[in-house]
Formats: sequence, structure tokens, C-alpha cells
Amino acid sequence: MAVPARTCGASRPGPARTARPWPGCGPHPGPGTRRPTSGPPRPLWLLLPLLPLLAAPGASAYSFPQQHTMQHWARRLEQEVDGVMRIFGGVQQLREIYKDNRNLFEVQENEPQKLVEKVAGDIESLLDRKVQALKRLADAAENFQKAHRWQDNIKEEDIVYYDAKADAELDDPESEDVERGSKASTLRLDFIEDPNFKNKVNYSYAAVQIPTDIYKGSTVILNELNWTEALENVFMENRRQDPTLLWQVFGSATGVTRYYPATPWRAPKKIDLYDVRRRPWYIQGASSPKDMVIIVDVSGSVSGLTLKLMKTSVCEMLDTLSDDDYVNVASFNEKAQPVSCFTHLVQANVRNKKVFKEAVQGMVAKGTTGYKAGFEYAFDQLQNSNITRANCNKMIMMFTDGGEDRVQDVFEKYNWPNRTVRVFTFSVGQHNYDVTPLQWMACANKGYYFEIPSIGAIRINTQEYLDVLGRPMVLAGKEAKQVQWTNVYEDALGLGLVVTGTLPVFNLTQDGPGEKKNQLILGVMGIDVALNDIKRLTPNYTLGANGYVFAIDLNGYVLLHPNLKPQTTNFREPVTLDFLDAELEDENKEEIRRSMIDGNKGHKQIRTLVKSLDERYIDEVTRNYTWVPIRSTNYSLGLVLPPYSTFYLQANLSDQILQVKYFEFLLPSSFESEGHVFIAPREYCKDLNASDNNTEFLKNFIELMEKVTPDSKQCNNFLLHNLILDTGITQQLVERVWRDQDLNTYSLLAVFAATDGGITRVFPNKAAEDWTENPEPFNASFYRRSLDNHGYVFKPPHQDALLRPLELENDTVGILVSTAVELSLGRRTLRPAVVGVKLDLEAWAEKFKVLASNRTHQDQPQKCGPNSHCEMDCEVNNEDLLCVLIDDGGFLVLSNQNHQWDQVGRFFSEVDANLMLALYNNSFYTRKESYDYQAACAPQPPGNLGAAPRGVFVPTVADFLNLAWWTSAAAWSLFQQLLYGLIYHSWFQADPAEAEGSPETRESSCVMKQTQYYFGSVNASYNAIIDCGNCSRCWQWGGTRGQGRNLLFHAQRLTNTNLLFVVAEKPLCSQCEAGRLLQKETHSDGPEQCELVQRPRYRRGPHICFDYNATEDTSDCGRGASFPPSLGVLVSLQLLLLLGLPPRPQPQVLVHASRRL
Repeated sequence: MAVPARTCGASRPGPARTARPWPGCGPHPGPGTRRPTSGPPRPLWLLLPLLPLLAAPGASAYSFPQQHTMQHWARRLEQEVDGVMRIFGGVQQLREIYKDNRNLFEVQENEPQKLVEKVAGDIESLLDRKVQALKRLADAAENFQKAHRWQDNIKEEDIVYYDAKADAELDDPESEDVERGSKASTLRLDFIEDPNFKNKVNYSYAAVQIPTDIYKGSTVILNELNWTEALENVFMENRRQDPTLLWQVFGSATGVTRYYPATPWRAPKKIDLYDVRRRPWYIQGASSPKDMVIIVDVSGSVSGLTLKLMKTSVCEMLDTLSDDDYVNVASFNEKAQPVSCFTHLVQANVRNKKVFKEAVQGMVAKGTTGYKAGFEYAFDQLQNSNITRANCNKMIMMFTDGGEDRVQDVFEKYNWPNRTVRVFTFSVGQHNYDVTPLQWMACANKGYYFEIPSIGAIRINTQEYLDVLGRPMVLAGKEAKQVQWTNVYEDALGLGLVVTGTLPVFNLTQDGPGEKKNQLILGVMGIDVALNDIKRLTPNYTLGANGYVFAIDLNGYVLLHPNLKPQTTNFREPVTLDFLDAELEDENKEEIRRSMIDGNKGHKQIRTLVKSLDERYIDEVTRNYTWVPIRSTNYSLGLVLPPYSTFYLQANLSDQILQVKYFEFLLPSSFESEGHVFIAPREYCKDLNASDNNTEFLKNFIELMEKVTPDSKQCNNFLLHNLILDTGITQQLVERVWRDQDLNTYSLLAVFAATDGGITRVFPNKAAEDWTENPEPFNASFYRRSLDNHGYVFKPPHQDALLRPLELENDTVGILVSTAVELSLGRRTLRPAVVGVKLDLEAWAEKFKVLASNRTHQDQPQKCGPNSHCEMDCEVNNEDLLCVLIDDGGFLVLSNQNHQWDQVGRFFSEVDANLMLALYNNSFYTRKESYDYQAACAPQPPGNLGAAPRGVFVPTVADFLNLAWWTSAAAWSLFQQLLYGLIYHSWFQADPAEAEGSPETRESSCVMKQTQYYFGSVNASYNAIIDCGNCSRCWQWGGTRGQGRNLLFHAQRLTNTNLLFVVAEKPLCSQCEAGRLLQKETHSDGPEQCELVQRPRYRRGPHICFDYNATEDTSDCGRGASFPPSLGVLVSLQLLLLLGLPPRPQPQVLVHASRRL
């Protein structure tokens, strides 16, 4: 039989459209790649006359079915589905039931503008109460400290307070405080469980937390504890005025945290690295936004240990920056260059900081020191006005081991006389260089000089610069006393996701009469607000399953959003999910986001893509967005409503007899005759005990209802009345439709109805045993998708490619088919319920073959004699013809191949990669890729395979023979490395993945790439050819086996469903090796950060900036030693410090000298 010439990208007749070649036409493009066509496509109408002549392999009497035949099969399938749904779904009957009960409910309207303004006002009122408490605390703290008298001789036993870490330290026999016996001044408290705090608390005291690396007995800390004790009375008075207050916290610039109410500290398994000065809320409250350039000396003199200290210092410095800040990092020797792909200042968000931290580890020391190159690069970065930046505090942070050049000419050119850029210098490592030039640079440019001789000094000295930046704020006085609200972050004490209102606390003391006032910031006052408390102010169930409220800040990060669900959180970092990442990004949403950040009001109806709740499907939907600013905050509030949620039902069950009657249908005793009822686990009453088991929850609900009435004040009357009404309405559906029908006649496992009121009724009762859908309809994927789609929505059972196939036993595997019930009452249209059936998979697979066959009678397949010519069908020729139903996400629903029945629910590319690729290339499916920034991944197993050891400086023979070398920094650095290696064996090992103190076994945050498919632009039938080219496939062709053949296939959308009907020739042997489309979630690094920063998303910084004050005293700029060290003294000190240390860090007195208040 003649075979048509190989055709690439054949298309159906009709409007011109871009054709795409098939696998086998030229080099393989890889999975999912759509290749451009070469030359004009061949019109399909030229091939259609040949279709009947194409014989199937091994079946010379049969030909591939003609297009009109397959369209006839499609119509039969459509009619069968529609008939079953009309008989058993009960859509029309449920409409009549609602109308018959019209006197039992009212139709209410959601008015978007009024709703969003009311919620914004409620949130503003909530936050305003916290602001008033904050101001009382800040004012009291400043007055208490001003009245406090410094005590040089204060002792630990003079101070009585509750040490939040005391209990944990008492349990640790190696604790420093246990060894010192310093617990005499620590209170022992009793605690009570408080659900508001999710913790045990004591309302009579505040608790104190002091960082591990700060000595509790130092004079500075004891004086701090002394004057902050008076804050406890203010804490308690605030709670008396507002009982809803959560944590009230004072974070001191000395590192002391005093918080109320008292609760034991959540001690980690390893070293507690918590320092309040590194918390996102403290950093935001302690200074204005920053533009920072970090330059690192990588000249040859920076030997192994010093370079390691520098790398760690830079990483710690980056952790002091928030999303309001901008930063870049460069290394320099004779020349300066960025350490990463970022060529200009970028936002200091989590992902950009990660790029910097990874890049810093690759720095290598070589060459000579060139301060001029480093500073010129930094100043050029700060002067670049063509990029987005903070435009507030500007600073340069230089890390070096020392040098003689002061680069005064650079400062004269770029920074003098105005000195708008502060310079902070860090002398890193132990060496004998003269540090006077470094100190001079800092002092001449309104900065500060720090020394980092060892790893223990890194954390404290990389955050002290905040004191300097706080000076203009303190000098600005009341003008700078403005409350700021933070990003969302994880509360360290277990409260969950919170936002914090912050207010700086200033030192109001003066050194003497007529002297300049103090310019130190005392700390930051903070009050937490749980996101759950804000969510309670938003409408829960009147917006429908697909309506919601969201809020964003000036960075575009969401404060509220149904998709804000971090799987794991790191309390050191804020939770920063951009609005455009919380939803599927498009131009309309970019415009809405910009308007909200600018503080505008607005309303816009858009067509957009939404991801299904189970993240398997994409739907194109209509949504109405309405937004307003939340006054007195940096937040903006938005409301999203589908058009069908403009109206909702509100039950009005004033008839108590009817209440009781409907309530009885919730009793398990009625399930056998009326079907099983699942009730949504909502907060119907305050005393209702929640449970993840719906049977137990229903039991708790019934027990409570026997004690209270639906009109009780402790209950949500709206929820209760709607629940009971829907119980009665769905029972009437059973009575009118389901009870008298024989489900087995149409091979149905169950029928069901779910409602906005929270009822899911499954009939018959035994079908509930295999019901796996969420009992909360608003959280059930089938329910939400049915509301968004017209017609019948098929949902096959979920199967993962990595799991074993379905077990087809006892007829328990079913396919859900659901549709929304649209109710029109006057001119008001709404969708209060979804109904559907559950198909028996095996029985409907057999029925599918019959419906897609040439049978003229139900019990007699068509026979084709040896001398006659017949068309193939999906029943008789199932060995030669593949017939499948695939849903709009690309998942297999039904197949005429028995061996594929256990693969129903899998992505079709895992079943037939070649055919799925052909469907994709012909635009039946469109691919959508997105990233999940809230995923959790298992930690990588620790190991040293392939890891490089820590950098170690190796001296030459000439160095050993040179006496000058033995007094140099390099010698002492090597000496340090050897001593560290003897004491800390791990020092020479590969760098650990996480810093000590981090949980190693917990899941960590990561990025996952998600890929979904949805129906493309093709809506009608379509014929095409799959060209297998020269793929190694075996064929039976007229008694011979050959290679290379064109496969025909036909695809057609089934009207009023989400199904695609596909008929294709089936190879007798192995399939062509085609590129497989992937649908499953995969681990990813996310979009390329280096490209993203070139087109940053729109944002705005805080409205206020305090980076300059003419009265600032810059004389306190750090002190350094410039004398050469004694060889004997250095050796003695090193031996005493290193050999005397136990193999764990010891607390140090790391409180800056200027903190003597």
C-alpha cells in the first residue's frame, strides 16, 4: 500500500496557523522544545483523502478511521456523559430545591469597595492600638534610662530577674553559668498554658534573654538589667488596657532582650546564636535604609586564616541588611572587581544575599594591596543613579589585614567636603601592621574603625555600625519617632508568622550642663501582631471558595494571601513572598501591584491564569480586583472576587422545628438512608473542639449542638444557619433524585453534592469509605475548579510517577465528574453548590471502548471479512489503535488499553511520551512554568567528598630562613592555624553546610520549579501525522519489519467537558525515543538572579530617611593599637587563649565601650 511522503507539521484546513514539526524531523530538540518549521507547512487537506488508505500495521483489512467517524464517536461520548449527569447529577433538580426553599434564605451582595474599605479600617484600628502601646513603652524607656544612675560597682547578686535561658542552662552541666554558680539572682517562675501565645507564660514578670557571646556579669549588662526592670510595670499596664497584646519586647543595643510576658527561651539543640540586634524588626527600627558597598582586600598578604575570617565577616555583615537595603560586594588587590555577577547595587533580599555568600567563598588571595582601586570602585557604585537603590545612608565597608596608604586623594575627589558616604574599616586577623591609616580613613569619613582579631569577634563587630547610623535618628528627636511595620517573619518564641511594629528608643542623657546631648540609640521597642489576628478581620466564607483578601507592603511582599504558606521558616530571615510569585504573574497584576505600592485605590476586572489547589491544573478565569491603602501603615489591602461570587446565600432558619428536622440529617443514624455527610471543619462555636478526623469532628459538633442553639452568642450564627440549611437541601436531593436510582446501571460508585455552607453529602453511605476529598469544600480542588469552569470537570485519581500504579480491586478506584450548580434569582446569579458522580474506572473503560467503536448493536461488535474493507475502531482493534481521554492538565482519564488502566491519573507523557509531545507541539496544550519559593527540601547529607580543605598559607624555605618573616602577620596566622588545628580538628576540614547552632536534620527552605499544562487555542477536531523519522521502531508491515513510518492521530475536544479525545495508530513494538515532557515538581535554583536584577520589580522604600544631622559628633570613631607586638607576649597570649579553651566557644565581654551610659 502506498505511504504518503514524510510530512512535518501538517495542519488542518482553516485559518493560517504556525505548524510545528514532529519528533524525527531533524535533530531532536529536547524535552518540550518547540522547533521552528523549515519551509511552508503542507496543508492537511492534501492528506485527508489519503487517510482512509493508510493501513494499520498488521491489519491489512482495516484502515485508520476517517475524521467524521471519530467525530461521531466523540458525540457519543459527549451524549453519554451528559445523560448520566442529567439523570444522577441532579443539577436541575437542585435548582428547583433552592427555589422551593426560597423563604429560608436571603441573597446578600458583596460590594467590593465597601468590603475592602471596611477591612482596611479594621486592620488600621487593630494596628493603631499596638502603636499607642509602643509609644507608651518607648517614652517610659527613655525616661527610665535618663533617671538611672550608672553604677560602676554593681554586682550580679544585686540584680534579680528571670533569665529565660536559665532552665535550659541548669539542665546543661557544661553551662558556663552553672560552672560559675551565678544563678543566685535568677527567679524561678511558674507558667500557665496560653493558647494566644501558643506557649506557657507568666503574666507577673518579664523575661530576659542575653546572647551567648555576651558575659552576663559585665558592668554594662548589669546596669542595663537594672534600669530596664522598670519596664515590667508598663508592659503589664499595656496588657490591662489591651488584653489582645502579644509579645512586647525591648531590644537593647547592648544585646539584652526583655520581653513580656515571661516564658522560657526556646533553646536550640546546639549553640544559641540568637541576638536581638540581628532580628529583622530590630534592624529596620534601628536605622534608615542603606546603600552599602563591601570591599574585601584579597592581596597576597591576606593569608589563610585571615581570609577565612574575612569571608565569614562579609557573610555576617550581609545578615545585618534587610529588604529595604541595597548592597554590592567587591574584592580588590591591584584592581577591584565584583565577587559575583552583580555589577551594581542590588536589593539585599534573601536570594541576592545567597548569591553573594556563595561568591565570597570563592575569593582567592593574590597580588598587592591597592586601596585606591577598591575605594574608587565603591564610590563609583554609590554614585550610579541609573539604578534602583535605597537613596538614604551611603557607606563603604572595607575588610583588610592592614596597609599604609590613606588614599586621601580618593576621598578628596569623591567624598569631601560633604562626607555623604560613611567609611567603616575593619582590621581582620592578628598582625603587627600599623592600623593608624585604617582608623584615619574611618574618622575622616564619619565612620568607625573595628578590629576582628578572631572568629569570636565577628558577630559583634559586624553589627556595631548600626550605632553610628542611628546617630542622625537620635539627633532628629521626635521627628524620627515614627512607627514602622515590618515584613512577615517567623517569631522566635513560637507564635508563628507575625509582623512587628517598631519604634526606636533614644538616649536622652547629657554629659553635663550645656553639653551636647547623647547621640546613642538605646534600642528598639517592638510589639508583635500575629497574622492570624489580622486574618480574623477579613470575611471568611461570604467571598466563596475562590474569593480572598490579600495585603502587600512597599516591597510588593504579601502580608496576607491564601498562598502564603511557607513549608519551613528560618527565624533569622523574613518571609518574603512577592505578590507576583504568590500568583501567576501577568501584566495586569504588575499594574495592580504598582498601584497598591503607590498607595492608590483601584478596581480592575481581568482575565488571568490561576493554579488549582492541588497544583496540577491551570484555569483561565475572570477576576475582579479591588484595592485600597491601609492608612498609617506601609501596607495596602486587596480583594479578589470571581463574578459568580458577587452574591451569596444567608440562611434564615427562624423556625426552630425546621432547625431540628434538618439537624437530624447530620446524625450518623441517618446516613444509611440519606448518604454520608462530611461537614467542613470550621469554627462554628468557640467551645467546639477541632479535630483532623471528620467523624470525630462531627461527633464533637453534635455534642455541642445538644447544649447550645444555632442562635447562641458563642456561635457564628451565619455559619451554623447555612450549614443546617444545606444539610436539609442536600437531603432533599437524595429524596428526589438519588434514592430511587440504581447506580450500578450506569457503573457509578457514588453521587455527591458539596455546598458553600460546608456540607459534602456522599451517596450511598458505603461510598464514604473511599472518599478522599477534603471535607472543607473551599479546600477541595474539584469544588473550586468546578466553580471556575463551565460544563463537566473530570478528575482522575492522583498518581505520582514515582509511586506504584493503582490497585484495581473491589471496584474502589473511581473518576470524579463534577459541575457547578448555577442559580438565577431575578437578576442575581450565584453558584452555591457543586454536584457530581464517581465513575467506576474499569466499567467505564469498557464502556469507553464500546462508545468509540463501530458497533450497530450494543452486544455485537462489527465484523470485517477477509475480502471487505473496514475502518478500525477502539474496541475491535485495540491492539492496533490507541484511544484515550486526557483531561485539560494532560492526565490520563480513560484508555482502551487494559494495561494502561492502572496508569489512569498519571501525566500522559509518562504513558506515551511521543503522542503527548505531538499534542503539545500542535497547541492542544500550553505549558506554564512557575517557581515555588516556599518549598521545603531535605538537608543534604554532610560529607567531605569533593570538598576542599580550608585555605592554609604554606610558607617557603626562604620564609623560614628569613627572621623578618617570623615577626610578620603571615607567620602568626600560620601559627594560629596550627594551634586551631590541634584543638579544633574540624578547622582543616571542609566548610560545614550550616553554621553551628543551625538544625542539621530539619528540612530547609528551597525553590521548586512547577510545570503545568492547560488547553491551548485548539477547540475543534484536528488530524495530523506523527513522523517517527529514522527512530528505531519495529513494525509489522505487509509481513515485513521496517524502520521509519508516519503515524496518524486524531484529537478532538469533547464539548462541555475538560476532556480531549485522542485516537492514534499504535506501534507494535517499542516506542520511538521522544523527548518526554515533565510535569512533576523539580528542585531548582529559581530564575537566574543575575538576569533578574537587570529588571528589578517595582518597589518603594520607607517614606522617611535620617542619614545626616549637622550637629552629629563624629569624634568617636574607634581606636586601634599601632605599636609592634612583643614576640614573647604574643606567643604566651596565643598559648593561653588557645590551649586554655575547651572545645566549645566561651562567652566574651563583647559590649562596646561606648555603652557605658
